Amino acid sequence: MEKDEIIRRARHYIDREQDPHFRGEVERLLEEDNTKELEDRFYRNLEFGTGGLRGIIGGGYNRMNALVVKSATQGLSNYLRKAFPEKAAFPGKTGSLSAPGSLSAPGSSSDAGGLSAPGSLSAAIAFDSRHYSAEFAEAAALIFAANGIRAYLFSAMRPTPELSFAIRLLGCDTGIVITASHNPSRYNGYKAYWNDGAQVIPPHDKGIILEVNAVSEIKEITREEALAAGLLQIIDKEVDKPYRDMVKSRLFRPDLIKAKAGEVKIVYTPLHGTGAFHVEKVLGDLGLRVITVPEQREGNGDFPTVAFPNPEEAAALDMAISLGKKEGADVVMATDPDADRFGIAVPAQSGGDREAPFVLVTGNQMGVLLGDYIFHSLTELGKLPPGPLMVNTVVTTGMQKRLAAGYGVECVEVLTGFKWIAGVMRQCDAGEKAGTFVFGTEESYGYLVENEVRDKDGISAAALCAEMTLYWRSKGKNLLDRLNELYVQYGYWQELGISKYFQGPEGPGIMQGIMEEYRRNPPKTLGGTAVKRVRDIKNGADGLPPSDVLQFFLEDGTVVSARPSGTEPKIKFYATCCAGAQAGLDAAKAEAGRKLEAIQKDIRAAIGS
Repeated sequence: MEKDEIIRRARHYIDREQDPHFRGEVERLLEEDNTKELEDRFYRNLEFGTGGLRGIIGGGYNRMNALVVKSATQGLSNYLRKAFPEKAAFPGKTGSLSAPGSLSAPGSSSDAGGLSAPGSLSAAIAFDSRHYSAEFAEAAALIFAANGIRAYLFSAMRPTPELSFAIRLLGCDTGIVITASHNPSRYNGYKAYWNDGAQVIPPHDKGIILEVNAVSEIKEITREEALAAGLLQIIDKEVDKPYRDMVKSRLFRPDLIKAKAGEVKIVYTPLHGTGAFHVEKVLGDLGLRVITVPEQREGNGDFPTVAFPNPEEAAALDMAISLGKKEGADVVMATDPDADRFGIAVPAQSGGDREAPFVLVTGNQMGVLLGDYIFHSLTELGKLPPGPLMVNTVVTTGMQKRLAAGYGVECVEVLTGFKWIAGVMRQCDAGEKAGTFVFGTEESYGYLVENEVRDKDGISAAALCAEMTLYWRSKGKNLLDRLNELYVQYGYWQELGISKYFQGPEGPGIMQGIMEEYRRNPPKTLGGTAVKRVRDIKNGADGLPPSDVLQFFLEDGTVVSARPSGTEPKIKFYATCCAGAQAGLDAAKAEAGRKLEAIQKDIRAAIGS
């Protein structure tokens, strides 16, 4: 983009941005004639993708700031009024909060326990601990209110799964949460949800994007005006208690917990995010001993003790593992800043040996352990429903499919992203798909064990993991012991993940070029093993909707996948392979390790890293 056009866009932004901090950033860059930085902030608009927005916080159209959030919310409001014209005719009216449990069903147009006027549009808004999350959330709430859409804004930071729960509990038409999930501290984001509590999918995602891109005028209202008109209502305990009660109701063995809760010690870290508020309360109510890492307990958008506030990153759990060793913990738990992701580490030896090293459990392994415990418990208690369904993604370990089959559970494969898992739940609700949802999981530390939430839920995963730890302890095992038993039964599975970032204006083109080269010249071998089949999902395949994903199925059963991230400027590669455990787990692990090392070498050579 030419310099004159960059400057024109920068001045246009300054004229529109009301926040003095973000406006001042751009004014200073113009004064300094910082062309390079101005280009990065204005060479494009921050793209409103199928899940919303995510970007670096700062002034400019290619940044997360108040103006960009307001514009996105105006576009979403415009789409809502077109999608629900019968509701758009009824502006919100004042109402009063009612007792928990008296609210209307999801999607209902009836009065949600006095919270919304009959037939009126409404939205729920939550936010996490990141910089400007609270300010962006209120800005979005006031845009909704200015458009006659009742906004229910949480009084303080809350986890993403509670936002999904709130949409369904309150009968809202949409919802947003201000978060950048597990990204570094300079990022923030905006996730958009539909009336079933799931992130938006076709056709609504494309329709919202068109409306956001077409916004030319933003309707605004002050906080005082919105409160006076009943178009802004602050919520907290009216949703908090029903949410926690729901999480506890999804446990299988309350009597076991009551009798033996004191035998399990848990160390937990919310990684400076939202998780402690519910994890401590839920597990504490169950009588479980939870020791939260004090340096990481409070919300802090700087995430001062970690480089990446992501339980997928081993270093993010260092402080928790150190405390876990000191306390002799049975399990170390972590949630990311918006508490939708959940990770654990377990002592290599059970029995409270404080010298034993802790072993990090991967997202794929945790999905296997939770799935096994859920299916085992439902079967043992005689509660496995007819046509049980487990839903996972195309890049998740194949071990989960074998596990599900072992319990007589159908495994449904969907695209990467929890919104697609929620899509199967939606089909079950509507009778479009036979079966009953019992568990959803993805490799990136996401799990869903309930129907009341339609996104991954680190809070409920923590509660169920605590019960699972206690159950296997009562059988003389820890979680690693149980995982090894499953490896013997279903084969030893190991996974590999590789990511490469492509920053700056040229980044998207480089990523597209890599994917297109793979399409033009797919490898005949990977890691020395022949590629048996290529699945290109760009135009849809095997019943999956279109997505920029390539998969290579090798002769030995290994699967290698490549896809550009939907939230970050990077390409992600996944490989999952299996080795039989007949000759012992050590031999199987060595075989799988050799396969993945050779595959990794080929991938890094292809992407230049």
